[in-house]
Amino acid sequence: MEKARVYFTDFRTEPFGDGLPAKLKKLIRKAGIDQINMDGKFVAIKLHFGELGNISYLRPNYAKAVADVVKDLGGKPFLTDCNTMYPGSRKNALEHLQCAWENGFTALTVGCPILIGDGLKGTDDIEVVVAGGEYVTAAKIGRAIMDADVFVSLTHFKGHEMTGFGGAIKNIGMGCGSRAGKTEQHSGGQASIDEEKCRGCFACFKQCANDGLVFDDDAKKMHVNKEKCVGCGRCLGACNFDAIEFADYAAVELLNRRMAEYTKAVVDGRPCFHISLVVDVSPNCDCHNENDAPILPNLGMFASLDPLALDQACVDACMRATPMPGSQLFENMVNPDFIDHHDHFTNSRPESEWHTCLEHAEKIGLGTREYELVVIK
Repeated sequence: MEKARVYFTDFRTEPFGDGLPAKLKKLIRKAGIDQINMDGKFVAIKLHFGELGNISYLRPNYAKAVADVVKDLGGKPFLTDCNTMYPGSRKNALEHLQCAWENGFTALTVGCPILIGDGLKGTDDIEVVVAGGEYVTAAKIGRAIMDADVFVSLTHFKGHEMTGFGGAIKNIGMGCGSRAGKTEQHSGGQASIDEEKCRGCFACFKQCANDGLVFDDDAKKMHVNKEKCVGCGRCLGACNFDAIEFADYAAVELLNRRMAEYTKAVVDGRPCFHISLVVDVSPNCDCHNENDAPILPNLGMFASLDPLALDQACVDACMRATPMPGSQLFENMVNPDFIDHHDHFTNSRPESEWHTCLEHAEKIGLGTREYELVVIK
């Protein structure tokens, strides 16, 4: 496979000149977004709206810049993300939209509609066959995302407590999975039900296709049939009371491989474009309701037609950077018991691992890790 092209620009701007949104527009046009026929097409722009309390997510100004370019090309853009598998401020579309609005994402600020990709309860998904998949036969992807004609990912590149960093593949694979899809990637186990939270409403029971749930008439509570539960996660999206959880998390390496395969399900067979901003590089995911001090400096904006090459270019740039004083990474490195892994993300979160994700993504044909970096001033 030929080297992919990854385009880069820094965060410098001239006094009284164009600001960063204008610079981002220039970058993505140079990187080839103009090559995609968007005339009259629905264009999904996938990003993370940030959990309430977290302020390291990408500012709405960047999303508007991308939406403006899509509209200039004749496309019909919408911002989207799918609901989370865990209780928080984004586990259903009502709370998710409210969270997006509170964090500054509205049709007025970004210039286009906002849709939650997997619907009201996170159950509106479609199963997409993964070509060459080894761990996922059919990925459960938010229906609105798969209904789009063109797919654009806009990623906040940062650290992550499990996958080392959250880049384009994380944003696409995990982010586009419905609640059941996220559960499939994270968990290798079965559901469990908290009886104190269970209302006996039967909403989960109606979603189970495998006789994995049994109702206790005396206690008026739902129970899991361990012999028949297949761990599909459909019940998770149906429960409005956070009574269902999947605690048997998969090993990070397995999570990484499933995430790469979910990403391939999203991007295969249609025009795609990918953008990553290495800014406010927090040590943890934007799913946290807080963010710590950045572990690395603001490095720049990257764009490519290849999501794997994009992730590789971003992680390479991060590895060349100097850790930020006072950050979690810096404090780890000056600890007397510090073991140097020669990897900023592993040094920040030693329990994390990211190499298997990129290795498996290349193996299944998601893209290439070989790239040419094109610098745009």
